[in-house]
Amino acid sequence: MNTKVSLASLFLLAGVFTAYMLWPPGKLPEGVEPDRLVVYKSRYRLELWSGQQMIKAYKVSLGKHPIGHKEMEGDSKTPEGHYTIDSKNPNSAYYLNLGISYPSLADRQRAKGEGKNPGGDIKIHGMKNGYGFIGKLHRLINWTDGCIALTNEEMEELYHLVDIGTPIEIKP
Repeated sequence: MNTKVSLASLFLLAGVFTAYMLWPPGKLPEGVEPDRLVVYKSRYRLELWSGQQMIKAYKVSLGKHPIGHKEMEGDSKTPEGHYTIDSKNPNSAYYLNLGISYPSLADRQRAKGEGKNPGGDIKIHGMKNGYGFIGKLHRLINWTDGCIALTNEEMEELYHLVDIGTPIEIKP
């Protein structure tokens, strides 16, 4: 009887996993113009907002050490605070990217006061080029050096919706 239960559990788990991997993402309403992004690091969630309405949420991966604000280059932390999207790169080493204006003046001053380099080059991006097949599995671990990562399909959508100058708030 244990073998039958174990085998049934294995098939159920495989079915749930397959459904999760193949389940299509929700579509955005027509004519939506996002005006800000909000990231909740503790929930691994990036939200797209238009006015007072949250229009879509994405599950994300973060820096390898996600707790706390980025303090210096190489700490693999995702920063926290108010920034803007300051660039768009269709030819990066990771599938598309939106640049985040980290470090701010306050970030630079804090790091300088501690004799550290604040780092930079923080992005929202898809998978490393050639690894898009990983898809949603990337969410199982925090793997970036401080960036915010989505699937390539999600990044494609976000990249075309978000303009340079869009505010982004990254919360603990």
